[in-house]
Order: sequence, then C-alpha cells, then structure tokens
Amino acid sequence: MKRIISCVRKAVEDYNMIEDGDKVAVGVSGGKDSLVLLGALANLSRYYPKKFTVVGLTLDMGYKADYSKIQKYCDDLGVEYIVKPTNIAEVIFDYRKEENPCSLCAKMRRGALNELAISQGCRRIALGHHNDDVLETFLLSLMYEGRINCFSPITYLDRSDIYCIRPLIYVKEGDIKGTVRRLDIPVLKSSCPVDGATKRAEVKDILAQIDKTVNPGLKKRMFTAIQTSGIDGWKLATKSCRHKTMKKAEKE
Repeated sequence: MKRIISCVRKAVEDYNMIEDGDKVAVGVSGGKDSLVLLGALANLSRYYPKKFTVVGLTLDMGYKADYSKIQKYCDDLGVEYIVKPTNIAEVIFDYRKEENPCSLCAKMRRGALNELAISQGCRRIALGHHNDDVLETFLLSLMYEGRINCFSPITYLDRSDIYCIRPLIYVKEGDIKGTVRRLDIPVLKSSCPVDGATKRAEVKDILAQIDKTVNPGLKKRMFTAIQTSGIDGWKLATKSCRHKTMKKAEKE
C-alpha cells in the first residue's frame, strides 16, 4: 500500500486535487480500484500537510448486495461509510431494456453520486480510474470516436459546483491487484450482466498484448504522450512537476 499511497500523493500534488479543509467523497463501487483508493486516501489524510477528511459512498444499484465486509473495512480505516439504495439497474435492464447500457448507466451513476456527495457536504469526489484506465480511454476515443481525448485528472462540474478527482492515475492495475491480495481487501464481485463484455475489455486485451510482445514499454510512452499532448486538463501544475514525473517514469 505504501507504493500506492506515494503515487496517490504525487497525483494529488501534481494536479492540485485536494485543498486544505476538504471533505473528499470516494465513490466506492465495491471493486478493487475504489477500495484501494479509499484505503490510500484514508491513510494519506492522516499526515498530508493539507488537512482533509474522507467518506466512502456506495450506490446500491438494486442487486441487493451485501456490504457488511466493506463496512468493516471502512470501520478499520476510521472512515464513514454510506450506502444509498437506487433503482438504476431496474431502469436500465427492465424498463429501458438497453442493448448497450454502459453509457446510460454511467450517466445515471454520476448524477446520483454527485447528489449524494453534495448532501454529505463534499465538494471533491474521488474516482478509482487508474493508469491503465487512462490509456484504455485514450485508445477507445481514438478507435471509436476518431478523436484525441481522455478524461482529466481533475474535472470541475459547474452545474453541481464540485470537482471529480482521479488520484490513481499513476497507479498500475497490476499494483492494485497485488495490494488487494496482500491486504485481503474485501472486493465485492460485480453483479452487472455485461461485466467484462465491453469494448473497454477488448481494448484492455489489445493494449496488454502489444505492450507485452510487440512494443514493450508502450504503456509508459503513451501516458507520457497524454501528459504532454495538450489534452484538456493534463498539463502538470508546474515545470518542476513535469520534470520530476518524466524522470520517475524513466526509472520505472
């Protein structure tokens, strides 16, 4: 976990993600990424110069999941945990019968999570998008939308007056998986009917294969390209940050 906390701190500092006195809501899906992010931020909050608090927020999609183990995980971290029931799954699969449900589901979840965060006095919502998610989103945009684009490390939502932050952008998925195994973090298995059967899953496999056999080091170079490409929101806060980040990437 120390390595992940270090990467999270670097992302927070590089992109000014957290301000003194913030209450940060972590969107906890129950998956490995959000749970590791919750643990990393909870630990970081204990000694970070800018004082902030963390709260875990879960949207129950309507699958009647058991969140008791996640509750204990939050209790051990000393983090408040709130679960809000929703009927999102029912709307998407029963009423709308969406053939391609991911886009609508994401939109509904974002709206519900934003509302819940605001009701808890949070102006920062931390999402569990990691380094591999960054690269996959970039490729998805290129391959299926015909444009150079990717989500930003920090996004201001003017309608809600809140910020979405992504502190795991420097963390590799493999490191997250390893941390979950070592610390026995209670990951909740996804109940989504289309889990693992998406274009993102296809792109993940393609990228992993190329990076492993055809062009080793591709992922690292792609991430550097995203940071230096001029894509909105990816410019580092200072030149010194850019220099340190690139130097660190060269050593890894």
